[in-house]
Amino acid sequence: MTKIVYGNDIQLLQSGIEYFPALISAFDEAKIEIHVETYIFELDATGMLVRDALVRALHRGVKVHVLLDGYGSLPFLQQQLFEFTGKGIEVLVYRPDSGSFLFKRQRLRRLHRKIVLVDSSLAFVGGINIIDDMNRHQFSAPRFDFAVSVRGPLVRDIYRSVKGLWRLVSLFEFAGRRPFFIHPPTIPVVGSMKAGFAIRDNIKHRRAIELAYLDAVRASQHEIILSIAYFLPGQVFREALLEAARRGVRVILLLQGRADHPLVHYAEHSLYDEFMSGGIEIHEYVRSHLHAKVAVIDEYWSTVGSSNLDPFSLLLAREANIIVEDERFARQLKGKLLEALKKDAIQLSLAVWRNNKLDRLWNRLAYRSLRVLIGLIGYPLDRDHSL
Repeated sequence: MTKIVYGNDIQLLQSGIEYFPALISAFDEAKIEIHVETYIFELDATGMLVRDALVRALHRGVKVHVLLDGYGSLPFLQQQLFEFTGKGIEVLVYRPDSGSFLFKRQRLRRLHRKIVLVDSSLAFVGGINIIDDMNRHQFSAPRFDFAVSVRGPLVRDIYRSVKGLWRLVSLFEFAGRRPFFIHPPTIPVVGSMKAGFAIRDNIKHRRAIELAYLDAVRASQHEIILSIAYFLPGQVFREALLEAARRGVRVILLLQGRADHPLVHYAEHSLYDEFMSGGIEIHEYVRSHLHAKVAVIDEYWSTVGSSNLDPFSLLLAREANIIVEDERFARQLKGKLLEALKKDAIQLSLAVWRNNKLDRLWNRLAYRSLRVLIGLIGYPLDRDHSL
């Protein structure tokens, strides 16, 4: 169970339009140290603004540490690593890409979480990579995505996780053997919000994020809104959603309408019939690329983070989500999702969906293909994660 901590101030940030100005402002005010963890660091227009802010902090004497995923940030590592380290920024690489078989299990164990820690007092957690909103997609609108800024005692848990992973990767890369014991600072109460920090790793926290979702879904009474970029949950999670709908809970899924990974996207479609038959609403976001990993339940429980609800996030990747128990925050996030549902999404009809027989055949083929690929990586799917 995720530990909930009182006394925090948590602010919602939508897309890079709100996230990157807040991030750069925090870097410009940093006095001691900055830690950055990200899956993608792209040196486009936005990436250069972030880089320049890190360099400015470095010139003021701030220690700057950047932990990058070896696959997601591969172009950056190939082209910019020496420039970064030459400026004095410490860079570590999580699982450098080996170039071996794409669906080898070890290659798919990625650093997918996005966390920034500034002066051990301010943290940013969410789904937003360091990449311009308009990069890598052809839409006129920014990616639909979220992050949060966190101040207060919860930062202590984030600090422990960020420092621990940095030192772990440092040891494995022989980048300097430092004491592994971590002494998080004492951080005062700064607000009244209750929140928790949930991570997924391959050691002690294999199911922490998934179980947080399941507990909230099973306890739901009125409404569940999930907006997830890649939504292919296991049987147990699907049954929990369908059971909630049978209890009279309104269940709304806001999912991708414009795919960037077609195999996963069409495999997801194979579940639509089951969901819609069970009374679950499915809306597809079509204005731009949906990259969000958020949920609001009963206008009280919310989560914002990096974890999708698919086998790759739930079984393989390192992920991080913030769990918030606060009515004001939940209503704010819900408002953003309802606005997207109204203006930028299309609700699917079960009757029309069932009429598209050719599409349904393709969806089943994609679903079976994904099952085969997961089998090839040697990961047994138990009932919790069976597709």
